[in-house]
This record gives sequence, C-alpha cells and structure tokens, in this order.
Amino acid sequence: MAKFYITTPIYYINSVPHIGHAYTTVVADALARWHRLRGDDVFFLTGLDENSAKTLEAAKEKGFKDIQAYADSMANLWQSTWKILNISNDDFVRTTQERHRKNVIELFERIRARGDIYKGTYEGLYCEGCEGYYTEAELVDGKCPLHLTKPKLLKEENYFFRLSKYADALLKHIEENPEFIQPEARRNEVINFIKQGLKDISITRQNQHWGIDVPGEPGQKIWVWFDALTNYLLPKQYWPADVHIIAKDILRFHCVIWPSMLLSAGIELPKKIFAHGFLTVEGQKISKSLGNVIDPVYLVEKYSADVVRYFLIREVSFGQDGNFSEAGLEARLNDELADVLGNFVHRVLTFIRDRYGSRLPNGKIDGKIEGEIKKRVERIEQMLLELKVSQALEEIMAIARRGNEYFQACRPWEALKREKEKAAECILTCANLVKILCVALTPFMPSTAAKLAHQLAVEVKSWEQAKSFDLGPEHQIGEPVALFAKIKSSGEEKREGKLISIDEFGKLDIRVGRVIAAEMIPKSKKLIKLEADLGKERRTIVAGIAEKYSPESLVGKNIAVVANLEPAKLMGVVSEGMLLAAEDENGVSILVTDRPVQPGSKVR
Repeated sequence: MAKFYITTPIYYINSVPHIGHAYTTVVADALARWHRLRGDDVFFLTGLDENSAKTLEAAKEKGFKDIQAYADSMANLWQSTWKILNISNDDFVRTTQERHRKNVIELFERIRARGDIYKGTYEGLYCEGCEGYYTEAELVDGKCPLHLTKPKLLKEENYFFRLSKYADALLKHIEENPEFIQPEARRNEVINFIKQGLKDISITRQNQHWGIDVPGEPGQKIWVWFDALTNYLLPKQYWPADVHIIAKDILRFHCVIWPSMLLSAGIELPKKIFAHGFLTVEGQKISKSLGNVIDPVYLVEKYSADVVRYFLIREVSFGQDGNFSEAGLEARLNDELADVLGNFVHRVLTFIRDRYGSRLPNGKIDGKIEGEIKKRVERIEQMLLELKVSQALEEIMAIARRGNEYFQACRPWEALKREKEKAAECILTCANLVKILCVALTPFMPSTAAKLAHQLAVEVKSWEQAKSFDLGPEHQIGEPVALFAKIKSSGEEKREGKLISIDEFGKLDIRVGRVIAAEMIPKSKKLIKLEADLGKERRTIVAGIAEKYSPESLVGKNIAVVANLEPAKLMGVVSEGMLLAAEDENGVSILVTDRPVQPGSKVR
C-alpha cells in the first residue's frame, strides 16, 4: 500500500464555515476517497486554528466570557458541517489541544537549538485580518490587499526566526522540484518573492491574552502562523505530506515560511503544495461585510450533499478562480446530473427490469465501447494523480453522455423485436457503463454512488472495478430509483400558500433581542423562560426549545422576537413576545443574527 497524506488548511473560528471553506475541504475529501479506493494508506487531516486573536475578538462579540467554551462551540459547529457534507477526514486537529501545544513547543525548541531563533525588536506593519506582516510596498493604497484595511504599526521585543538564512536552499529546492508548488503561476510567484530577498520574521507576540506561551516566558505568545503550520506534523508516521491543499491567499505562509521552518528543524519538506484560486459569489469575493457568505448546510438541505459536492468540483477548474451562484448549481443539477447521468442510469436499469426481469441478458460486450471507455478511465486516473479534479469529473460525465448516445443509437426497444442479440449486447454493455460510473463517482458523490451500487446489486471495493466490464449475464439488479429530481430554478419556483401584501407584513413588529438570562420553567421539559433586552425595554419570553437548547447556551445570543403579540400565560409565566425559530425533522433551530446587532433593532 502506498502512503497518501493530504491536508486542508486549519480554519479560523471567528466565523461559521462558508462555501469557500467547503470548496477546499470537498476537493481534499474527493482526493482522499479516491486514494483509499485505489488501496492506498490514506491519512486526511483538517481542523481549526483556535489560537488566533480573531478568536478572542469573536468570543467577546458573541458574549462569551470563557474563550475555550466559545472555541468548543465553534469546533462542534465546524465538525457537524463537515459531517453533513460527508467529509471523511481521519483526524480533526484543534490548536487548543494539548497534543498540538506539545508539538509546537517541540518544533520551536528544535529550531531554537539550531540557533535560528533569536530575540530582537520588531517595528513594522501587521494586518490583524491576515495575522501577518507587510511592507509598505506590499500594500495597496496603504491597505492590506486582501482585507482592504490599514495594518497596525507595531513595535515589540519578540523572538525572530532566521528566515533569510534559508532563502537560497528553499529557492534551490523549488527550482529542482517543479511539482513542489502548483499550479505553475503560484510557483513563479513564490520564486519571484524569494528572489526579492527574505527578511527574518517575528514569530512571537507581546501582550497577547490567547495562544501558546513561549517556554519560560508567559509574556510572549508564539505567533499564530508558526503555531498553526505545525499542526501538519501531528500524524508523524505519515509525514511528509503528499499534498497540502490551500487557497492562494495563504501561499507565502505555506511556501516560504513553512518549508524554511522545516529546513531549519531538519525535517523533510512536504511533497507538494497546491494553491487553488478564490471562490467568489456572484462575481464578488466572499465577505461578511458584503452579506454574501453562503452557508453550505443551507445548500445541502436544499439540494443534497452530493449535488453541492458535484457542483463545487465541476464548476471551477481546480487552481483557478471560480464563481459560485445558486443558478449555476441548479443548472448543473438539471442539465447534467438529472438529464445526463440520471437519465442514462434510469433508462438502462428500468429497461433491464421491464424487459429482462431484472436480470442481465445473455450476450457479449461491445468491444469498441469497452476499449473507448477503458481509455477514458485511464485518463481519469492520470488526471486525479495530477490533482485535475474538475477535469476528471468532466471526463466521468463524458462517459455518461457516451452511454446515452450509445443507448439511443442501439434503440434496444426496437432491436428486441428483430435482433435480440444486438439488444442484449447493448444492454449488457450499458449495464457495465453504469457500474463504471458508480465506481468512478464514489469519491465525488459517495451517497449517490452507494445508492447506485444498491440498485446494481454490486459492492464497490476497488478503483480497479472502474476498469473492467465484469457484470455478466444473469446478474440480478435491484429496484431502479431515480437518482436526481429536476427542480425549477429559483426564479421559477411556484410560491405556495396565501400571499400577503407588504402592508400586512409591516404590521409585524419583529425586533432583535439579546438574551440576558434564561432558566427552565419548573415542571416543564420543553419550556424555557428568557429575559431579552429589546433596547428600550426588557421582555419575558417563554419558548418551547429546551429539547434542543440548554438555558446557558442561549445567554448572549441575538434572537428575533415578535414584539407586538398579545401577552400569553404559559405554565404560570406571562410571555411578552414570541421567539422565531425554524423546525424540521432534526428539531428546532432559533433564528440569530450573524453579527452583533444593537438590541431593539428592527427586523425587516
């Protein structure tokens, strides 16, 4: 078994997962699943960077006094999101874990023992959004090019890492190993940056209240990037990483600072670092301030995890910038998954059920089609080895298109009347095409592939199954079920229920209320009594949400309150409003604001 160790970046926890985070993680997951299918010994690592100053700020904004409690709540949210997206990571690292702290200290001391860490005074520009340092020349109109904010001028006595010492060795490694940094444009960017000259960098911060202490100096915290990058070394038996998957905005941290740290410590470098482009939304960069942050869980609930996974990989050529739009997702679902893949699979399987009693007919495989498809599968395999995931998925869909064309050209419903051998050849060949699609789609759309395997009555065990036409006569299939349902586009969906006018809606007085206290109502298993600050007044609200929320988890949340309802008495307590919440088969979910909002603010 070949080793394959793949990582994503570890994500900041100052905000919830968005579609950009999902893109990186889904691509890494598809690659990890494919290598497992090949029989490789795979380790897939993802996780969270919890030691950032952003964590401290976000916890305070959300009313948490206990920073670790905030980190724990966000870790639960991130892990549940990856579970919903069917992410198959082997480990989930959190930088607040003791195992990680020990790992960071070990690397810090190892580098210090080499004489590559020294004390000095740092004076320069620091972007808190990037958690990184900038020179004047790197700014755009005096602002960080990514966050468009002015960096702070810092002057601190810190520990420095001799980054400049490793410029020549790093440049030599990059130039001698063209695959080390990909795509080529990113590699050239790094080479040009190194050739401009590297300066030693500060790797500690003074007067920070969150993070990992420098051994023996609690007044110094280890810089968040030195801390975060070290996470990749945790599965020591799998190092070096076969590929770090990152976004291009963290290129220099991963391709300049990280390998220099490893060179200093005498640790083997990762084999490849692949920096993909940005995922924009409707042509704009994903940003909380623009209000275009898209929750992947919302998309999964609306379309399914596999449809979201398919779209993210299929829509964007891996390595390039790409755009997300819900209209584009719906078009891929309707035009490709339903009309091409779903149509071909359903036509073949229902034909077998209706015309052959669910058993494959006696016949032979079409040798021309077999040869053609085997070449396509070889191309798919090579593309995945080269991380060309979007092209590989496109090639898989080309097999489905070819199957539709072949089925239509054979016209087995007519051939069955006069040329039964031709009909049998067509159906036997098409059944094997469906099986090949089932295997090939397993890394990308695992749930769909599992459903298809059940309908085919096959078990997907190995990638080698994608290379063989091994379903023979008399093989009995299961009951065919449509894999995808076409949907109306967002602009065409029919609105259900009674329409109300804007004036009628305006009669509702919905306001933001900040929960300042919460307690269970005695003798009730469901009701919680909330005290909510509505700006100019406080209200008592009774809500039946105890099966999903504990009272203490609600304190500090900004909730939506219908403030002009008539008071109602519940279990002896007068409720002066109604909390808004959604409910599905998984229970209730209260509506909260995605950023701090002044209590009493009008919800429109």
